[in-house]
Amino acid sequence: MHVNGKSWNGETVARLKRESREMCGICGVIGQDDGAALQPMLQRLIHRGPDEEGIYRQAGIALGARRLRVIDPVGGQQPVRNERGTVWAVMNGEIYNYRELREQLLSKGHRLATRSDTEVLVHLYEDEGFEAFRRLQGMFAVALWDHERRVAWLVRDRLGIKPLYYAIRQDEAGRGTFVVFSSEIPSLLEALPDWRLRPEGVAEYLMHLYVPGPTTMIAGVHQLRPGEAMSISDGRVELVRYYRPDETLYHHDQWTIKEASSEVLRTFEETVKSHLVSDVPLGLFLSGGIDSASLLAIMAKERREPIKTFSIGYEHPSDQSFSELDSARFLANHFKTLHSETILRPDAVTLIAKVVEGMGEPFADSSAIPTYLVSEVARQTVTVALSGIGGDELFGGYPRYLGLRTAAQYQRIPRVLRERMAQWSSRLGEHGNARDHAARLKRFLGNGHLAIPEQYRRWTTFIPAEWEGSLWGDRLEAMFVNDRPLAPAEILFDQWPSSDPADCAMGVDIQSYLPDDLLRMADRMSMAHSLELRVPFCDHHLLAAALRIPARVRLTGWQVKGFMRRMLRGLLPDRILRAPKQGFMVPMARWLREDLSEMAHDLLADDVIKDRGYVKPAYARWLLERHESGHRNCSDQLYALMVLELWHRGLRVGSSERMAVAATS
Repeated sequence: MHVNGKSWNGETVARLKRESREMCGICGVIGQDDGAALQPMLQRLIHRGPDEEGIYRQAGIALGARRLRVIDPVGGQQPVRNERGTVWAVMNGEIYNYRELREQLLSKGHRLATRSDTEVLVHLYEDEGFEAFRRLQGMFAVALWDHERRVAWLVRDRLGIKPLYYAIRQDEAGRGTFVVFSSEIPSLLEALPDWRLRPEGVAEYLMHLYVPGPTTMIAGVHQLRPGEAMSISDGRVELVRYYRPDETLYHHDQWTIKEASSEVLRTFEETVKSHLVSDVPLGLFLSGGIDSASLLAIMAKERREPIKTFSIGYEHPSDQSFSELDSARFLANHFKTLHSETILRPDAVTLIAKVVEGMGEPFADSSAIPTYLVSEVARQTVTVALSGIGGDELFGGYPRYLGLRTAAQYQRIPRVLRERMAQWSSRLGEHGNARDHAARLKRFLGNGHLAIPEQYRRWTTFIPAEWEGSLWGDRLEAMFVNDRPLAPAEILFDQWPSSDPADCAMGVDIQSYLPDDLLRMADRMSMAHSLELRVPFCDHHLLAAALRIPARVRLTGWQVKGFMRRMLRGLLPDRILRAPKQGFMVPMARWLREDLSEMAHDLLADDVIKDRGYVKPAYARWLLERHESGHRNCSDQLYALMVLELWHRGLRVGSSERMAVAATS
């Protein structure tokens, strides 16, 4: 076999440099000799790693990597092997404690040819086997081949910062099992010519605005869960869960408030420092909120040169409730950063379509739009950026946590009174601004007669109660008659070891909403611009420290992040500590009534909705009418349907036909 003039035979590694300007991506086939699909899979990952391409092939194994040079730009090419060539690995992500691990390996006599973190992993595995993965601090998705033991490992980091999708298939002759894997679904599908849509995935997507893991929109395609590994050996496939956040709760006592303030701050500072390791320019997404502000404060203490910060804002007068530019400017001036601002304007033709394409799968959290733009701007001057994602889940940053805690007290009121309050609240209007208190009150009172786990479901799903069980179109109706898909979060809620509803909600969000929504979005939107995005709040050491704080302390009174605000006194200005929770949101409600109205009506026309067959045309009409009248904010539901249609239209020739057939089968 010849590729670009280079010959492949036996045990071979080729590294092919690219000039594309479009971060790291991995893919491969395990258990099958034919690695012909590897090259097209790698081509679909070029945006993740524009600098280099690497391939390792041997009988029954094919590993590929696209690389963005961040650590050891000169010598960190992948795939990486040990001295004897018996262990090979490709990795997407970063190991933040690799320098410490490297020194330990050198003291034991290992010879390391590079200063890359992936090579450290290979040698660590050589010594410790699977236990090596438990020693890693970082964000990573790894594929490793152990030639001597004839076993391959797929491993995902503890909190699911980096993605890893896979499909378990049978060869055409039916002689054995093989596994195809990749960092992204479009790349994976290059090796699955017979892929089919999973209809249940459509329902899950419309409920959550994303498809909760470990399943996907594609039948037979799964993602490794956070803290999960897969072993493949002689056709046997086994999943191993090596980390669960709730397990840390059983191994320690809770701190007092005084102990927590000093210990968590110390852990937080150490975590941020570890995330600043880079051989390329590094910046910060500065929203103006307390999470990104706290990162900036630590970065300013640790780095001598001015920090590059990047913010997003809005120009329309009615959109100012969504903008934190004033706070971001204040912080930039206070810490003397090199600050860049971008004004976000809705562009129906280019911007939203680019976001849908960059996600590679249906995903309707509209915060992906500003994340895409700020990543694009940041990549012009830096290769790595930090983000405050995860702070809300660790330290109680969502109003629903307060709502659930209050609901436990509210349920002491006689049920008949709560039902009357629910009826009254249904008449409240919704404004669709960033601080729509009426909408929150409406949701709280409307759900107050329900059990706490059911209230959590209502807070985190997006199908209007009026349409539950009746919105499905011809292709899905038979599957959900008198029933609805059970959300994974509902199962996790009852499993979290706490009697505090807010504590349970935070625990569930760490395992579901954080990896499946926020981190998925952060990875795809930054990778679309070859930008590495680091998330210090998602470090497992910091998580363990946060979980030692009782939920009643993390949420103090009626203020979200009460503990965190108290912990950061003296580190951040009072103006930032006193500011209300904002969120990284877009004015989608107004956009859909004005700038994007024509696009919405085109994508959600009766004939389009009927042809897809996922929901009833009457449902789409109802959403549009209620939203445009101003009676109800239906922007989440409308945008979800629009994204689904754009995703369909963006599929390659032939794919849509396969999907239509699959959806009716």
